[in-house]
Amino acid sequence: METLNIESLITDLALILTLGAISTIIFKKLKQPVVLGYIVAGFMASPHFALLPSVAIEANIEFWAQIGIIILLFSLGLEFSFKKLLNVGGSAVITALIIVLGMMSVGFITGKVLNLSTINCLFLGGMLSMSSTTIIIKALSDLNMKTRKFVPGVFAVLIVEDLFAVVMMVVLSSVAINKSVDSGEMLWSILKLLFFLTVWFTVGVFVLPSLFNRLRTLISDELMLVIAMALCFMMAIFSVKSGFSMALGAFVMGSILAGTSKAEHIERVVEPVKDLFGAVFFISVGMMVNPQIIVQYWPTIALLSVVVVVGMIVFGTFGMLATGQPLKIAMESGFCLTQIGEFAFIIASLGMSLGVLDPTLYPIVVAVSVITTFFTPFFIKSAVPCYNRVERMLPSRLSTLLNGYSRGATQGEQPRSSKLWPAIVKRYLLRVLLYSVVTIALIIVVRTYYVPFMEHTPLGPRWGRLLAAVTALGGLSPFIFAIISPPVKSNELDKLLESSGTVSYVPIVVMLILSLIVAMALLMSLLAGLYSVPVSALVVVVIVALMALVFAPILRERISRIEKHFIGNVNERDLRRTGRNTNLVSDLHLAYIRVGQACPFAGEKLINADLRRTYGVNVVSIQRGMQRHLIPTKEMRILPGDIIGVVGNDDQIQRLLPIVEAQETEAPRQVGDVKFTHLTLSEQSPLIGKSLAQARLREDYSTLLIQLQRGPDTFISPTPELRFFPGDVIWVVGDTTKHEKLK
Repeated sequence: METLNIESLITDLALILTLGAISTIIFKKLKQPVVLGYIVAGFMASPHFALLPSVAIEANIEFWAQIGIIILLFSLGLEFSFKKLLNVGGSAVITALIIVLGMMSVGFITGKVLNLSTINCLFLGGMLSMSSTTIIIKALSDLNMKTRKFVPGVFAVLIVEDLFAVVMMVVLSSVAINKSVDSGEMLWSILKLLFFLTVWFTVGVFVLPSLFNRLRTLISDELMLVIAMALCFMMAIFSVKSGFSMALGAFVMGSILAGTSKAEHIERVVEPVKDLFGAVFFISVGMMVNPQIIVQYWPTIALLSVVVVVGMIVFGTFGMLATGQPLKIAMESGFCLTQIGEFAFIIASLGMSLGVLDPTLYPIVVAVSVITTFFTPFFIKSAVPCYNRVERMLPSRLSTLLNGYSRGATQGEQPRSSKLWPAIVKRYLLRVLLYSVVTIALIIVVRTYYVPFMEHTPLGPRWGRLLAAVTALGGLSPFIFAIISPPVKSNELDKLLESSGTVSYVPIVVMLILSLIVAMALLMSLLAGLYSVPVSALVVVVIVALMALVFAPILRERISRIEKHFIGNVNERDLRRTGRNTNLVSDLHLAYIRVGQACPFAGEKLINADLRRTYGVNVVSIQRGMQRHLIPTKEMRILPGDIIGVVGNDDQIQRLLPIVEAQETEAPRQVGDVKFTHLTLSEQSPLIGKSLAQARLREDYSTLLIQLQRGPDTFISPTPELRFFPGDVIWVVGDTTKHEKLK
């Protein structure tokens, strides 16, 4: 039986990958996105297509597809670090909130139009409010648009939507069971989510970059792939154990690794795995296409598809505009979100399991998902033409108003020294929150694992418990001290005094009192249950007093080292890129910069790039894959994807960074095939009368001359002085789309 299952698993995988390969070739020939080919391949492999063999066990494909979702979200995390998410976090939350609330309202109204019950309308609104992260990632990759300006904002909105989905499922479950929203359960779900993200982000950032730096000489491509996949799946399991989805855990781990200096290396080794399992996921989506359901319920499916497309465009564009994005970026973002995906199925499954969802809704939503997924690439490509049309029709006064609002919202007002209090309070709250979460996580580990272990040692329960409490207090002391540290620095007090002439100490005292309450509550939660309340309270008071009066210098130094290490790891990728963590002498830094596709000297030899004379920097290394060339020769070329080590001062490196890292901002131009062919020159050819040097075949026609045939048997090798005449036959290699111009 076990052999049969394994055999069917391999057979099904072979079938879908074969069909996927054939469909991909056809769709590439038709110049269509590959994801559409995968969906067609999935339909052909399903039982609904009788002309070809179908998969034996659909659960086999579901297994591979789940792995595909995990790896796709992990790859998205690698491209979208927590630092990026925080930078666009406020606008992403507002945009996602507008989209989710807007689409839930429209979905509810549509459900009422379809005569569905109230609970079914709520579930329908939830299913229609979540765009598919995995589908958008693949569509943008196929269209070579992942470097476009609007993409980071879209990714941020998608991640926030996924976080909202966790809360939405709690709300829908509560409404289905209790006929009302349990606010306590919803708040607990939100707090648990924030706790999970904070703990793993903090631990991961503190540990992983340092670990990679220690092992950098041992890590090959093979080992890096094994480590990356291990971390990805481990975090996915932790996420499930914490009550969240595997996909969320995979994204969190990818985001943590995105801040390390190994992020590009991990991206490169994971990409083939992502492509393989991503293909299986999209094929599995195509397998859900059921023509009978589409025929039977086509008016409902068509209506819901239109609602999804129009609603996502409207609310997505409006959400981006509300956060200060220009109209073009807002429309490009809105047109990206025109589909529903995996979360629609998850919410539908939840409704089915609770017994409140109309059974016919599930296949209808599946059909809507497949249809909107199929048309997603076309909507993404049509965003700019639609924007151009809207811009021409838009009244000039409204266009000026939108542009002015966009600039004002994105630039904002520069903070002044007299407005330090908001910054101080924000830093204080963030510091207390972060250290409290870390302390709570450590207390949970101590109470759950460490204390029981120590109680069963030869020391016995009493002394084992005492030793566990003492060592735990020693380990937690830096974090407790960080919580009760003064919220205002001395130099900030001086600035406050300069700006207003006086300083109110009331906010400082309030913050100190709150810090003491939080710190003492945390210490009490550690000791509670181990000792009586009076003893625990006395110990807590003594410990806090000793921290503040005796051990403050030691603890301050220790927490300073921890914070420096943490901040260094958070900024490791940027510090390595700018060289600010590698001071050599005076103001000179050693920076490592990845060469982008649009770098103006990509492909040039070092001697021709002349970086020393143009930018004042010296290239001391070039890393290409796993090979690192130290002090490269002047004949060595700089290629896209290389990591070049340059030495220069801060101004020189900052000026060089955007030039070296430049990426294509538009989709690459479609070119014809490169072929070896021959052309006969007519009298109208632009080459007639010119020499080979004057013809600029390489520069203007992307073509290389191999031989010139003059007469039936005369072949001439190319030289700069060679001239072209009517009737000449030129044998060339190059872009076939430009050959007609040469004739």
